Amino acid sequence: MLGHRGCRLGVTFPEIYRMQVRAIVLAACAVSATGVDVHPEIMVPLVAHVRELSRLRALVEEEIRQVLLSHPDARVKPAIGTMIEVPRAALTADQIAAHADFFSFGTNDLTQTGYALSRDDAGKFLPDYIEEGILGDDPFVSVDEEGIGRLMQIGVEGGRRTRKNLKVGICGEHGGDPKSILFCARLGFDYVSCSPFRVPVARLAAAQAAAELGREKRR
Repeated sequence: MLGHRGCRLGVTFPEIYRMQVRAIVLAACAVSATGVDVHPEIMVPLVAHVRELSRLRALVEEEIRQVLLSHPDARVKPAIGTMIEVPRAALTADQIAAHADFFSFGTNDLTQTGYALSRDDAGKFLPDYIEEGILGDDPFVSVDEEGIGRLMQIGVEGGRRTRKNLKVGICGEHGGDPKSILFCARLGFDYVSCSPFRVPVARLAAAQAAAELGREKRR
């Protein structure tokens, strides 16, 4: 996941992002014209530095403005946010939040970068780590609350210091893990997203997490 990808492509090849944003907003305008209430969210990936997001947000906003000039009747106002998936982004979330309407924690990649692991070959040795008691759980299955979870906590707290009502969620396979969903609920996350086949489990786990937090408050 390292290298020339994510928002870095948007910085060096802005025409790629302009094309993608234009397609999103044009599609939203077309759906809005049918009477559907549309709320598109545009998420900038792999941000590590606040100036990456501030630069790309300006580009995204300008492209949105250009599209809406030709669709003056469209009731479309896209939200612009970012993925928090590298440690530096979590640690500087207070700065990044000044340019983000929402955060989505990409915990798959945050786990990779936090552990210096690759999902491509981690399966070759993680079972040994679990069997030998080095790790209690596979960190790609359940969020490592002590390490990666601490980065998430720093990110949420920092982001909401800057933007009190910042919308925060998680995307990735952890979003379908009941243990991880409870942890995210305790951090004050607003939503989880996951693969379609995990949705039933995620919905049940989210309801159970809400009930558990309710019981904890009454104690």
